[in-house]
Amino acid sequence: MQPRQILRTDRRDFLRLAAGAAMTSGLGAFGTSSAQVPGQRPSRAVGVSVLGPRSRVPVGLIIDDSTCLVNLNRFAMPQFDAAFSGAAAVYHRPWREWPVEIPDAFVRKFGEWCAAAGVKGKYSIVPFPACVGRIDRMLPGWTPQELRDSIALVQSVMAPNWDIHPEMTTHTRVIDLKTGHPFEESSPKFMENWEWTTGRSADEIAAYMAHALRILKDVGLHCDGITTPGSFGNKALPQLAQATLEAVRDVSKSEVPHYFRHLFDKGDESVAPRVELAAGLDGPDPRCVVSIIGCTGDWTGGWDCTTPGGADKFITADGRHGRLVDVITRGEPALMVAHWTGIYFNGYEVGFEIFKQVVGRLHARFDNLLWMKLGEVSRYWAAKELTRIGRDEHALDLHAPFACADFTVRFEAMPGRAPVLRAGAEETGLKEVAGPLGLSSGTWCRAGNQVTACFALPRGVSRLSFA
Repeated sequence: MQPRQILRTDRRDFLRLAAGAAMTSGLGAFGTSSAQVPGQRPSRAVGVSVLGPRSRVPVGLIIDDSTCLVNLNRFAMPQFDAAFSGAAAVYHRPWREWPVEIPDAFVRKFGEWCAAAGVKGKYSIVPFPACVGRIDRMLPGWTPQELRDSIALVQSVMAPNWDIHPEMTTHTRVIDLKTGHPFEESSPKFMENWEWTTGRSADEIAAYMAHALRILKDVGLHCDGITTPGSFGNKALPQLAQATLEAVRDVSKSEVPHYFRHLFDKGDESVAPRVELAAGLDGPDPRCVVSIIGCTGDWTGGWDCTTPGGADKFITADGRHGRLVDVITRGEPALMVAHWTGIYFNGYEVGFEIFKQVVGRLHARFDNLLWMKLGEVSRYWAAKELTRIGRDEHALDLHAPFACADFTVRFEAMPGRAPVLRAGAEETGLKEVAGPLGLSSGTWCRAGNQVTACFALPRGVSRLSFA
């Protein structure tokens, strides 16, 4: 199977920006943890702040290693062990005792509970899980109807509240795109989790990503983002970002592609999303890619069903301590990380029970949270960082390369009439509410001389008048 031609997204801009970053310490504006290239940034009037959506803190759950029916790591464990010739003790778990399937009944149970609790996030679908079978063709061990029903369940129960990502193609062996089969060599150099991306170009990585995206597209699963398995891309970070931008725009036609590669589960380093490779902001084809940052370890049960860290590591029963408390109180998105195999925990549902505790504690402790899909977080951060904002005595002038729901700005304004949003011939008056917790799209509130306004930001030029 020959890879299709990947849509070009201004490679000259990428090379120029990358070279500029190399000349200024090689790290861009993001510090040592991402080594990425931010790209363009617009001007912004002094005294105007873009807050979180509805002046709230985004939260979400990132679920890795999920797919249709296959208990992925039951089949991945021996392949990981073989890649290291049996020398890594971590891959000597009793995988033969683990079930081959995570049943759809559990997917429904989990998805419906999360929908009732308002939980959103990201749910991987590995397209060719551990080389067992391709979900667009067949899964040996399951009937064609069982596979169709499993895909339909993801579409109806998970997709409304969860971004669907491929986690590359197999999460184990690298696939030769010319043959559709795994490469003969099974060392770490030809495993998706380790060294295959090292030294490869953005074009090569993009072609590989596009292969996985097309499998999911062909079964009716839309993807605005990518999840990297293991260390995929860790030594090719600029190429990984560019490849995601190209592949997701080409296959999914997404305006704001995103990817999940990094997590920081302790310390003060920012876990806010990183908007990268921004270019063409004033033209007809603006583009960027967003790096989503997880903020917790996998404390719900682990990919290999080891003893979990437990709910207290996320948030203690009294709501006073834990990683999520630290991140939320500083106002950054709190995107938890878990593995589907640990949530199911070989049928014991250990991780699921821990997650239920975490959600209950979060809702008891905080009243300013907003559960969001990763694509929603990514679009908001792209608008937050890339919208040009000017102001005069009577209004804010906005130039947005991307439309965005619940866009929330704070600025100083003397008492006057309610803000009015004008975009082209359309004019929308905003309704006053008592305070920040009452904000929704089309509302505003005041605290002294500070006005906070929340509205649907249109793409292009608009004006928020307040005098």
